[in-house]
Amino acid sequence: MKQFLMGSVAIIAVAVPCTAFAQSTGSNDFDTIVVTGARADQSVGGVKIPDSPKAKVVLDQELIQAQRPGQSVNEIINLVPGVSFTNNDPWGSSGGSFTIRGFSSDRISQTFDGIPLNDSGNYAIYTNQQVDPELIQTVNVNLGSTDVDSPTAAAVGGTVNINTLEPSDDYGVLASVSYGNIVASGSGDRPFFRMFGVVNTGDLTGHGTKAWISASRAKNDAAFSNYGKVDKQQYNAKIWQDIGSNGDFISLAAHYNQNRNNFGGSPFRASAFTGDKKGRFYDINYPCTVNVTGDAAVADQTNSCGTDFERRFNPSNTGNVRANSKFTLADRLTLTVDGAYQWVKANGGGTTSAYEAYNYINGAPYTGNYGGSFYFGRDFNGDGTLGVDKNGDGIISGSAESDRFTLLQPSQTNTRRWVAIANLAYEFDDNNRVRLSYSFDRARHRQTGYAGFLKLDGSPQDVFAINDPVTDTDGNALQKRNRLSYATLHQIAGEYRGTFFDDKLTVLIGGRLPFFKRDLNQYCFTTSSGGFVDCVPEDQIAAYTAAKPYSDNATTGKPSGSALPQARTLKYDKFLPNLGAVFKITPEISIAGSYAKNISVPSTDALYNAFYFPADSDAAYRVPETSDSFDLSLRYTSSKVQAALTGWYSKYKNRLVTAYDIDGNGTDTNLGPVKKYGVDGSISYTPIPQVTAYIFGSYIKSEIQDDAVTGSCSATSDIGLAGLCYVQDGVAYLRTSGKRERSAPKYLLGGRLQGTSAISPWVFRPSGPVRAT
Repeated sequence: MKQFLMGSVAIIAVAVPCTAFAQSTGSNDFDTIVVTGARADQSVGGVKIPDSPKAKVVLDQELIQAQRPGQSVNEIINLVPGVSFTNNDPWGSSGGSFTIRGFSSDRISQTFDGIPLNDSGNYAIYTNQQVDPELIQTVNVNLGSTDVDSPTAAAVGGTVNINTLEPSDDYGVLASVSYGNIVASGSGDRPFFRMFGVVNTGDLTGHGTKAWISASRAKNDAAFSNYGKVDKQQYNAKIWQDIGSNGDFISLAAHYNQNRNNFGGSPFRASAFTGDKKGRFYDINYPCTVNVTGDAAVADQTNSCGTDFERRFNPSNTGNVRANSKFTLADRLTLTVDGAYQWVKANGGGTTSAYEAYNYINGAPYTGNYGGSFYFGRDFNGDGTLGVDKNGDGIISGSAESDRFTLLQPSQTNTRRWVAIANLAYEFDDNNRVRLSYSFDRARHRQTGYAGFLKLDGSPQDVFAINDPVTDTDGNALQKRNRLSYATLHQIAGEYRGTFFDDKLTVLIGGRLPFFKRDLNQYCFTTSSGGFVDCVPEDQIAAYTAAKPYSDNATTGKPSGSALPQARTLKYDKFLPNLGAVFKITPEISIAGSYAKNISVPSTDALYNAFYFPADSDAAYRVPETSDSFDLSLRYTSSKVQAALTGWYSKYKNRLVTAYDIDGNGTDTNLGPVKKYGVDGSISYTPIPQVTAYIFGSYIKSEIQDDAVTGSCSATSDIGLAGLCYVQDGVAYLRTSGKRERSAPKYLLGGRLQGTSAISPWVFRPSGPVRAT
């Protein structure tokens, strides 16, 4: 278990938070129970359990502002039952591993004022790029379900709705400075510094025109090794205009986040697991010097400088502009419209030992990326040769003959995304209301893999290799991947809410019908069913096509050769109902139940991996993951207690799991049917105003129903020798039936105790979760 200690000092604190919002403006306006429950004055110790049919937990500013300054919001919601987040550092700027009820982040929808934050290609959540916690009013966590208007492609595990502050009616300033360090045996000095400031303008016109603007900067050293730093800066702003006196408004907000960090987290070395806690802190091969000298008489080779895992960079520039609005069109008719534009420039990856020589296919020279290696046909080290012709065949090829040169080779992503959500709600009377919604989401997802030069000390000349890519002898900028995707969603939805028997019974009936479209353009040759590619410069494509002809064996169903660069369009749609009810036994005690059907569309990696098969074949189609989820809750809520006990069960078809290699390349496996079930419980109790106690826990169980198909099961392989696979009717299987899914805790337990002095500003707050697998 990691042991960290951070100290911080806040300077100047003058700010006034206001109203919060649920997921989209339409969901907020429609679901009055959630809105009411999100108010701080009705929470207990910053925790509120809304009296909604769906299993939800709301954390408000009382709890959020008690956490470490600058911390990721995903670390903060570790205090929600069923949620597990493991930080890669104590400060929240290096990412981490995130699950809800055992589902990884690519199965969880995370929204920012109603706008989706998940990657449009692999649906991942990048937890180090989240909004500064000082700007968060509430976090609304839906466990195992989503709202009907959510523009999500993969939220089978739940949603996290981050809601920022409404500007205050009064002028105010908040500024803070934080310092921290890791205090553990063998850690040395690993300081953390952060500055944050926000200015609330107050009402500028006397007619509800108000705004706030903020900025923050955080820096820290690597948590474990002697190399690496994090440098994060973020800027936010929101302007708000009230319309009339019935809650109508228009708001416009902007966000920009810039991260410069190395790969980190738990030590990537066996020596760190010797039992000696000092082994967690270690030195890599740094400082060092890259081998750039050349000798015409030998095949020059690279050294290890700059190749350590900890020297991989993970830079990102992300931003968005968000608009939210509400208009009362008639006495009982309300229109809400939300929209956003987002952009991302980010990469991740390490170095490669590139070849100066050509790649020879049938005796002809090629440049490009083949089998994961770059071939440039270019003298980098200046010795006048590309290597040494040792075997006398007149060509220089292979690692024994070619000069090698260390280069940066990150996987680059550039995304441009447009989102719109509109809701039209009508209230028949005080007990019955309906809404219709339309959601639109379109993302242009450009994925490239250019190479970049290193400095003599092994650090990149530019962490974004795409800014100045390395070219071959003919001026072609070579890549290890090259594809363009458009992910488009059109979704219509409807929902009815009714209350009966003097508001004792609340019924929610809804459904959404998403239409997903994936326009995929692969500009490289696909060479295997695992999605491996050869990326060939345009002027050599014709020759390569002739040298590596593609064919499909109709008898065996197995292709050979290299599949051509091509474009494909895939579509997915399914009606997804959800319904639930809450019954109040007493004003404090209620029972609630809900059902939801969900869908998870295959990621772009999974879809591109299928390009090796003919477009019209069964093998080329990737089925979506679907699930049926059920919740049953018993709740007790009062001004002093917020408590809930929830049992849940989910049944999945075509359960898709992804495993990543060290470079972030994903391999997808269809586990077939999987059952998940468990129990979540929490209680927050304030016996007197000065004391608040909170405890929560979860039990999570998963069971794979069938043996999963795999590529091969050789009797001499490790899994074959261990008896973990078998072959039946020519098909290889892994013995997964009855087994538990990986990367999910079995038990979660946590708590928080807060004591506030009645005569001084001091507050005592020990808290934290414990996980067991």
